[in-house]
Parts: sequence; C-alpha cells; structure tokens
Amino acid sequence: MKMDLKKIKETGAEYLFQNYGRAELAFTHGKGAYLYDAEGREYLDLVAGIAVNSIGHSHPRWVEAMRDQVSKLAHVSNLYHVGEQAELAEKVAAIAPGGLKRSLFVNSGAEANEGAMKLAVRYTGRGKIMSALNGFHGRTSASLGATGQTKYQETFEPLISGAYRYYGFGDIESVKGMIGKDTAAVMVEPIQGEGGVVTASADFFKGVRDLCTDNGALMVADEVQTGVGRTGRWFGMDLHGVVPDVMTLAKGLGGGAPIGAVVTTDEISKVMTPGSHGTTFGGNPLVTRSASVVIDVIREEGLVGNADGLGREWMAELGAIRSDKVRDVRGSGLMIGVELDSEATAAAVKGAMLDKGILVNVCHGNVLRLIPPLIISRGQKDAFMSAFKDVI
Repeated sequence: MKMDLKKIKETGAEYLFQNYGRAELAFTHGKGAYLYDAEGREYLDLVAGIAVNSIGHSHPRWVEAMRDQVSKLAHVSNLYHVGEQAELAEKVAAIAPGGLKRSLFVNSGAEANEGAMKLAVRYTGRGKIMSALNGFHGRTSASLGATGQTKYQETFEPLISGAYRYYGFGDIESVKGMIGKDTAAVMVEPIQGEGGVVTASADFFKGVRDLCTDNGALMVADEVQTGVGRTGRWFGMDLHGVVPDVMTLAKGLGGGAPIGAVVTTDEISKVMTPGSHGTTFGGNPLVTRSASVVIDVIREEGLVGNADGLGREWMAELGAIRSDKVRDVRGSGLMIGVELDSEATAAAVKGAMLDKGILVNVCHGNVLRLIPPLIISRGQKDAFMSAFKDVI
C-alpha cells in the first residue's frame, strides 16, 4: 500500500515508540547521492543514513548482488560455515592495518563495541575500561557506560558499576594518570563524531598506543563512523600511523545492511572460544555479501581517494568563508564538522538547507556535520557550497 507522509505519520504516531525527533520527510527511493520523497522532490543527501550509505543509494553493483543473494540464501545460523562471511573476513583483513586479520561479525556498532570490551576483559583478565569524555560508543548497556556524555546516560543508571574511567580526549596526561594494571582497554575514536567532529593530534594517538603497550592494556579503536574510507583513509587510525589492538566497524561497512565487526589479531582472537560469545544474525550471508560489495566498489571506484581529495577541497572552501556565524571547520576526508555560533544558528541553517533540497545533520548542538556518500562529486559539493553561502 502506498502511503503519503500524512498517513505514515499517523500510523507511526499510533504504533511506534516516540523516541526519535523526525523531520517532516519520508523518502520513497534513492539514487546515487540523492533521495526522493513521495511528491518526487529531489534532495542531495549529505547525511547518508548517518555515514552508512557509503556507496550511495541503489548502486547497480550492490542492487544486483543483493537480488542474487536473496534468491539463494539470506540467513543461516553460525552453527554452520558461511561462505559469504569467510569471504568478507578475508577482504577486511586485506585492508586492515598491521596484524589485524581476524573478524567477528555482529549487527551494529554498539554490539561491536560491547564485543570488543568483552574481548579485552577476557584477554587481559582485568575489569576497567577507559574511554574519552565527549565520546560515543553506543546506547546498549555496556557501550552506554563507555560513552562519556552524561546526557545519554541520565535516567538509565546504574550502568555497569565501577567499570569505566573517562579521560580527556587529546590529553595524553589524562590517559597517563588513569591507566594502570587493572585497565583492560583504552577505547578511542580517531574523530569524535557524535561529540562534534572533534580531532586530536597524531602524538596523542601514538601516546595512547605506547601507554597501552607499557601497561598491558588493549588499544581499541572505535572506527564505527570513521572506518571504511570515510576519513580519506581506509581507517581513521591510518591518519596517525597507529595500529590498535582491536578495531570496531559498522555504519559504512554494510552500505545500508545492518552489520558490525570486531577486528583483531590472531593471538587476541584466540581467547574467544566456542560458547564465549555469539550472535544469531551476525555475519549472515545477506549482510556479509553486502559488505563485500561495498569494499569492492570503494576499491575499484577509488572512493578512498575521492574522500581524501574532495574532503580537502571542501574543508578549504568552508574555512575561507568569512562569517561570524562560522567558528571552526574540522574533520578529515568526507567527515566534516562546521561549528556554528549557536544551536539556534545550526537549527536555522539545517532548516534553510532543507528548503533548498539539501539534507544536512547537526550534532553536538551547534555543529553541522557533513557525512555524504563517498561517491559524491565535485559538482554536488559545489551545489552545497553555493546554497550554504546564501544561507549563512
């Protein structure tokens, strides 16, 4: 049954949890970097499902693969060997840094982070997890505990009691003062996405790497938003020349299919023996085939390079705007944050851009976050810049 926006809203209001603040929009289909609503209006999509639709909407290669896979096998239990899962694991190992070659596939970024924490506790025999203030690692119980923002934690306490310590992002002395022989893992995002597209120096990440090594703790890089080409490198930690002990992936890996991954070394992976961890849906044939196609398309179409080159141009052009409403421009590749002077300005800009047919996201109150499909073109970037200059 075809449903217009009014009908969708009415049905949702009656039957859905009301836990999302939704825009007055419902889309019927997408193509490339564009989405279309029921009236046929076109929107340039610079949100990409929150950094998920890495190869855009309805990429021909992806559509063909999904049709083929659905016609054969969508799901089979991990009680059996899964060919598509093994193929994806090999492809992830080929692009992962250092000795990170073993993958555990799950269903989301939060689940990947929970799995990484369980892995660290089991491997080290310790119980403390360190994570950054202003970070974000998910909304499930353990991942929420690692999310160093009280606004997400309030009303859900008590979380897992005593397990977490929060250091200052970019402050190596803060990490040094907290890490110890009871620390199982130090979790870090290469760029704090939900925290406002906040970056830190290469020296900070190298310092965390050294402290983890010296103290026998695992360095866990949350690459849920930064991974798979988003930053102009395959992984955000590649920007800093640092190899973590564990990486977590999700979002752009599946290109729209719900998948997460914990990626680590041979040695560390061995502690997860049969029965120690698992998931019913994780790594099923459909989602792993999807992720395999995403990696293939990113590689073959040079999308990591596109993210790097176009991102540099974009940030330079945004930085050249002279306006007291623009406080800062930061990020890497096609993960760009434009800090505006107030939450009111950010909300107004988001609304005005929507009126011009351009979808943008606001995070951390006053930061315009640009996380488009990696296939975005220079012409589409220019269309945004023209509209943004008018609006600002």
